[in-house]
Amino acid sequence: MASNTPVHFSCPQSGSRRNTLAISLGLALALPALAAHAQSTAADDPITDFGTVRVTAEAIARQALGTSIITAEDIERQPPRNDLSELLRTMPGINLTGNSTSGQRGNHRQIDIRGMGPENTLILVDGKPVGSRNSVRFGWRGERDTRGDTNWVPASQVERVEVLRGPAAARYGNGAAGGVVNIVTRHPGEEFAGNASMYFNQPHHGVDGDTRRAGFGLSGPLNDRWAFRLYGSANRTDGDDYAINRDYASERTGANAGSFPAGREGVRNRDLNGLLAWDLAPGHRIDFGASYSRQGNIYVGDSQNTNSNPEVLAQIGKETNRSYRRSFDITHRGEYGDSTHSLSYVALEDTRNIRLLEGLAGGTEGIFLIDGGFGDIDLRTLTAHAELNHTIIGAGADHVLTFGVEWVDSKLEDNASALNERNPQRVPPSPFPWEGTAQARIASAFVEDNIYLGDAFTLTPGLRFDHHDAYGGNWSPSLNASWMFAPDWSLRAGIARAYKAPNLYQGNPGYALYSNGIGCWGGGGACFLVGNDNLDVETSINKELGVQYDGAVQATLTWFRNDYRNKVEAGHAIVAEHMGADVFQWDNVPRAVVEGFEGSLALALTDRLQWRTNLTWMLRSENRTTGDYLSVIPEYTANVALDWQATERFSLLARATFFGEQKPQKLDYHGDPVTGSAADRMPAYALAGVSGRYQLSDTVSLVAGIDNLFDKRIFRRGNASGVNLGTPNEIHGAGAWTYNEPGRSYFVSMNVDF
Repeated sequence: MASNTPVHFSCPQSGSRRNTLAISLGLALALPALAAHAQSTAADDPITDFGTVRVTAEAIARQALGTSIITAEDIERQPPRNDLSELLRTMPGINLTGNSTSGQRGNHRQIDIRGMGPENTLILVDGKPVGSRNSVRFGWRGERDTRGDTNWVPASQVERVEVLRGPAAARYGNGAAGGVVNIVTRHPGEEFAGNASMYFNQPHHGVDGDTRRAGFGLSGPLNDRWAFRLYGSANRTDGDDYAINRDYASERTGANAGSFPAGREGVRNRDLNGLLAWDLAPGHRIDFGASYSRQGNIYVGDSQNTNSNPEVLAQIGKETNRSYRRSFDITHRGEYGDSTHSLSYVALEDTRNIRLLEGLAGGTEGIFLIDGGFGDIDLRTLTAHAELNHTIIGAGADHVLTFGVEWVDSKLEDNASALNERNPQRVPPSPFPWEGTAQARIASAFVEDNIYLGDAFTLTPGLRFDHHDAYGGNWSPSLNASWMFAPDWSLRAGIARAYKAPNLYQGNPGYALYSNGIGCWGGGGACFLVGNDNLDVETSINKELGVQYDGAVQATLTWFRNDYRNKVEAGHAIVAEHMGADVFQWDNVPRAVVEGFEGSLALALTDRLQWRTNLTWMLRSENRTTGDYLSVIPEYTANVALDWQATERFSLLARATFFGEQKPQKLDYHGDPVTGSAADRMPAYALAGVSGRYQLSDTVSLVAGIDNLFDKRIFRRGNASGVNLGTPNEIHGAGAWTYNEPGRSYFVSMNVDF
C-alpha cells in the first residue's frame, strides 16, 4: 500500500523570507509546473535545486492533496501478481473498471481515477505518454479488448509510481480529465550496479492462474561523461480454467443456451529497455532511450459475450492477440544558472496489435470469425515536448513560472475492422466506406505561475491551449490555491477545465458496427453505429476542496466534483436509414457528473508500528440525460495497512481493502429499465493479505505472503445485459457481477542487488 506520509521541503539559504511549510504548500500546488521536470529527473537527480527552493520529487508527490505515490519499497513488499494496476487500486480515488457499465469485456479492467473511466486516465513512463491501448478497436458499448498501459515496465525496475488527481491534472491536456499515472523507472547512478528478481505466485484453487517471472537490471558509468542502463524481464501468468464460471452463467435461452462467460485470460510478457545518458556539458544532459515489449494473451474464452462459438473452443490455451510495442526517445535537460531549468524530448511510440479477426455485427461483435485468420492494427504516435521553468524572487511575492509547447501526431492503420469484408454474415453494405486509416494532430502551449504570497498562501493560475486538426481549439484554464490557516493545518481549493478529444474510431465515419435489432436503442429493427466527424471534444469542469493536518497524525480530506460536458457515447438519435436499417452515430452526451470524497490517515502507533488508511466514497457518477451510471465502481473503497518493523532486518505488512456495493447499469441496450438478474447488485466485500520481508544480507531480500487471506472469491456471471429470447420482455445478465476476483494465493519473491 502506498504511503501518504507528508514530507517537508527544505530551504538551504538561511536568509529566505519564506518558511519551509509555506514553500512546501506552494510546491504541492506547483505540481503541473515542476512535477513534469521533477518526475522525469528524480531517478537520476533525486534533489533538484531551484534557487532558494530545494525539493525532492518524492516530497512533492507525498505532500499534495490529490497526489499519491507508490515507492520501490512498497512494490517489493507487496509485489503485483501481474500488473502495477493491482497496486494502484489501493490508492485514494482509484478503482479498476471497464470503459462503460456494460461489463462486456469483464476481466479487462483498467485504472479508473475518480470515476472518469480508463479513457480519461493518462499513463506516462518517465514523464512521456504511453497510449498503446488505443491500438485496440473501440466497441459499441465503449469497451476495448485491452489490458491497458500499466504493464509495460517490469515491477522490479520501477523507482516509484506517482498519481495526480483533480484539477492539477488538466495541465497534461488530452486524456487527463480523470488524472495522470507516471511510472518512473530506475536511472543509472555513479557506480556500476545491478539487480535480479524472481517472483512466484501459486493459487490455492487450481482453477485460478499462477504466475512466474524473472527480471534483471544493469546500470553504471561508462566513462566520465557516459552512463548506461539496461533491464529486461520475462513473465507468464496463466489464465483461469476455461470453465471457472460455468456454474454462474445467467439464465439464457435460444442460440446462446448453455454458454458461460470467461475468466481472466493469461498473459505472456517480454520486456527489454536500454538507456544511454550523456553529460554533454555542466548542467546539460542528453538521454537516448529505447524499449521493446511483447505482450501476448493466453486465451481462456471470450472476454465479451459467450463461449458458444466453435472458433472460441478451438482457441483455448492459444495466443489470440499479441502487441509489439517499440519506443524511442531523446531527452535533454538543461540548467541555466540557479533559477532556470529546461526539459525537452522527442518520443516515438509504435505499437503493432495482431489479433484474430472479430465479428462486428450483432451478437457476434467481438467474437472470432470462424477461419477468419489474423489481422493487424498499427498505431504510431510522435510526441515533441519542451518546457522552461524559471524562478523569480520578488519583493512582495516569489514566482515559479513554467512555459511549454507540445506536438502530438497519432496515426492509425487498421486492417482488422472493416465491417463488410470481415463478416461472412449477411450484413448490408456499410453506409460509408472503410479506409482503414485515421490520423490526429494536436498542437499545444501552456503557461503556469506558482505565486508564493506571504508565509502561508500560494496561488497557482494556469492556462493551456490545444489545437486539434479535426476539432479545433480548446482552452483549459486552471486555478489552484493553498492557505495555511493554522499551525499544521492547510486548506486547498482548485478548479480547472479538462478535455479529451474523440478517439480515432469515434471520429471516423467509415468505422461501422451493425446489429440485427437486439442492440439497437429504442427497440426498433436492425441498425448501424458509425463514426461521426462532427463530434465536439469532451470537457470537464473539475473542482476540489481539501483540508490537510500535518501534526501528530497526517490526515487529508478532499471533496471533488467533475461536471462533464459532451461525453462521447453511442448515439440514441436516428440520423439516417440505410438498406432498411436505422443509422446511429457516436454522439455527445450533453451533461454528466462525478462527485465524491477522498480521505487518508497515517498514524505511528509505536516507533515500529504504523497504521495507514485511505477512503474513497463516490456520491454520484451518472449520465444526467439518461440517469444511467458512467461505470460500475464500488460505492466506497477503503484501504487499510498495518506496517510493523519487527527487527532491523524483518518486517511484516498486513493489509485489507473494503469494497462497497456496486450497482449495474440502469438501462438495457434498448433504453428500457433492466430487469431480472441484469439488475443484480454486487454486495460489499473485503480482501485481506499479509506479507513479510526478511533482509538476508545487505544485498539479498526475501518476501513471502498470502493474497486474499480469507479466500473471498467473486465469479463473473453471464452477459452484462441480454434479452431472453424465449421471453423477450425479460432481461437476464450479470448485473454488477462482471469480473472474477481470484481466491487465496501464496507468493514468494527474491531480490538481489549487486
